[in-house]
Order: sequence, then structure tokens, then C-alpha cells
Amino acid sequence: MNPRPPLPPFTEETARKKVQAAEDAWNSRDPERVSLAYTEDTEWRNRAEFLHGRAQVVEFLRRKWNRELDYRLKKTLWAFTGNRIAVRFEYEYHDDSGQWFRAHGNENWEFDDLGYMKFRYASINDQPIQESERKFRWERQS
Repeated sequence: MNPRPPLPPFTEETARKKVQAAEDAWNSRDPERVSLAYTEDTEWRNRAEFLHGRAQVVEFLRRKWNRELDYRLKKTLWAFTGNRIAVRFEYEYHDDSGQWFRAHGNENWEFDDLGYMKFRYASINDQPIQESERKFRWERQS
């Protein structure tokens, strides 16, 4: 596998770049594109779901974005050291009935030496909101 800069150990500047790259990829809502940031044997915990490997990540993201419509995400660097980054995030989406939600959460990431994410642990809470309460209204990225 080719290196995926920025590489650890992270500085504040390179950690912010890694967070922005993740935000951009997730906002594309392209499961295959997102999965390429992770090791082949990546391990995830997303809420109460445990995933192993890129294939499970792609399937998870397909299900996610089939349920979470008009998804918009913002990630913020919280902390970093060596090969680890912690982020806080918010995202908004609506379900097929039109109910809007804002999800709040934290992620802990660990990277391999080539800059691929090996571990992703996410804790997320959803809050129903009115459409008028939305904060994230930009056009879909591709």
C-alpha cells in the first residue's frame, strides 16, 4: 500500500489536515472512497456495532447513508499524540419520514505507519431537531 499522508507522528498542523480529509471524504457519502482511508483489517466500534475490515466498513456506510438522508458532517480536532487523533463531531440528517436529527459524538483514531486508520472508536448520540434548527446547509460534495 502507498503512504497516505499526512503520516504519524502527527503535529497540530498534520492532525488538522487528517481531520479535514476525513470530513471531506465522509461528506462525499461515497462508501468506497471513505473506506480507502482505513487499513484492510481496520477495526471499528460505531455506537454498539463492531466492524472488521474494509468490506464491512463499505457495507456499514451504504446502510448508514441509505437511512441518514441529506447527511452533513463537521469534524473538529480535539487532541493528538504520536499516531492517535481524537475528534469531536456533529452531523445532521433526516430519515425517510422527514424527521431531522443532529448527531453529536467523539471518535478516537489510531493510524499505522503509512497513515491508514487501523482503529476507529465512535460514541454517538442523536437528537431530534426541527428543520429550522439545522446548522449545516451546504450543497452535497462529490
